[in-house]
Amino acid sequence: MLMNGAQAILESLKREQVDIIFGYPGGAVLDLYDALYQTKYPHILTRHEQGAVHAADGYARATGKVGVCFATSGPGATNLITGIATANMDSIPLVCFTGQVGNPLIGKDSFQEADIVGITTPITKHNYLVKKASELPRVIKEAFFIASTGRPGPVVIDIAKDVFTTQIEYEYPENVHLRGYSGDFTGKEQEIDAVVEAVKQAAKPVIFIGGGVTLSNTTQLLREIVAETHIPVVSSLMGLGCVPAARDGFLGMVGMHGSYAANMAVQECDLLIGIGVRFDDRVTGKVDEFAPNAKVVHFEVDKAEINKNVLVDYPVIGDLRWSLPLFKQKLQAAGENFSSKFSTWMQQVIDMDKKYPFSYTQDAPCILPQQVIDTVSELADDDTVVVTDVGQHQMWAAQFYNARKPRQFLTSGGLGTMGYGLPAALGAKLGQPDKQVILFTGDGSIMMNCQEMATAADNDIDVKIVVLHNHVLGMVTQWQRMFYGKRYSQTILNSKTDLVKLAEAMGMQAVCIKQKEDLKESLQQALSSKGPMLIDVMVPANEDVLPMVAPGAKLDDMVIGGSEA
Repeated sequence: MLMNGAQAILESLKREQVDIIFGYPGGAVLDLYDALYQTKYPHILTRHEQGAVHAADGYARATGKVGVCFATSGPGATNLITGIATANMDSIPLVCFTGQVGNPLIGKDSFQEADIVGITTPITKHNYLVKKASELPRVIKEAFFIASTGRPGPVVIDIAKDVFTTQIEYEYPENVHLRGYSGDFTGKEQEIDAVVEAVKQAAKPVIFIGGGVTLSNTTQLLREIVAETHIPVVSSLMGLGCVPAARDGFLGMVGMHGSYAANMAVQECDLLIGIGVRFDDRVTGKVDEFAPNAKVVHFEVDKAEINKNVLVDYPVIGDLRWSLPLFKQKLQAAGENFSSKFSTWMQQVIDMDKKYPFSYTQDAPCILPQQVIDTVSELADDDTVVVTDVGQHQMWAAQFYNARKPRQFLTSGGLGTMGYGLPAALGAKLGQPDKQVILFTGDGSIMMNCQEMATAADNDIDVKIVVLHNHVLGMVTQWQRMFYGKRYSQTILNSKTDLVKLAEAMGMQAVCIKQKEDLKESLQQALSSKGPMLIDVMVPANEDVLPMVAPGAKLDDMVIGGSEA
């Protein structure tokens, strides 16, 4: 089948069952967009390339599919960098196509030339510079395979401009042949045997779940293991939703802003079973005193993560889709009543959780940000997808929103990208059109990519944007309050921007909520309305996210409220 490079790209995307592309055109990709026009391939024009890559990321997280975006050369490609790094840190499968100057102009500092392969090498799972049109089918097949297998991640395909117009005899490969990478992540069965023996010897085990459980679609297996063993569960930020928040024995998020019970359980346990986690610094606190009484198990697909942050006693290297079914089977074959064995320990941590729950002042005269999250959680149904930006509102959402299912709490975890939320929410809604999508953001974060409100309005993408409007850069002011003598350097947003008018100017509905007595009814009306909408909620500037473990402190040295520790 004879076609040019641009047509070959779109045909390859069809073969990979890509149902939508996010992007922004420019000179180097005009031929690609001309082919897009002729084929009527579904495409969303964002208002910035960063919006395109975050939207592709939100789509990927909400659906489990590979997200796809297009950008032109030079500044178009470099505008993707933050989104690529965001996806890389959280292991999100993306394939990003960028235009490059023509082959004769590469390496000559030509107009809108940037070495996108060199720039993105540290923040991608793999990348390509395509100079020959005949390579496109193979490269695209490989890119989707690499992005979606093993530990997922972003792949960049940079394409010279003349490749788009070069004619090729198109044939899409059926298989991928990569030296040193097979996509098979089957591990050693004896490693699981060792973990089962460790569980049999334990008296106070804790299961610690992370984003890998979501990415591998093994949530149901995990829930069955938890139900059969009666082992308490804590979660990283990325693991929220894998175990229902309301389940007894689920202690919530662990780490810097984790629950009292989660942090104390980790510090007191004698066996910590990490499943699909990175043991990053926001979880561990002072590494030398993290889980000091515990033997550590690490179920992990990426060998590079083993012993990177926390020394592991029992590594289980392999895909969770291989290891968790086998782990469950061997636990059942062990012939022990784990539910009974761990019942005293389970009751101990449940009592801790009840004694020190996440809480806020119920009788405050104003609307507190925690109350906003709490109320939305009450109003949302079990299928609602929640997206967050980054900052205090993100942590309050993690604490007070009762995530029920996987792929329904989407947030930038590893990179902590302000501005991620709005475009990611658009991608999530387009990926899950039958589900309500709610974004929690702040008046700092929303301005980072506020132009995407126009994308939502112009495409009638029904997302609800809840702004916790406190007139400060909340998390930074909290640190300045706690550690910098209340010297609020460049963090007070005495902004004259009216977010309601801004949203309306871009074609969206908007409402402002100021009075506490109006909160629930106003939220209910706004969330049940049709079409995209911004809900601007005024909250105080001096509210802190608590509990908090100070940087470098150990997990059981936490501020729970006021001066309590």
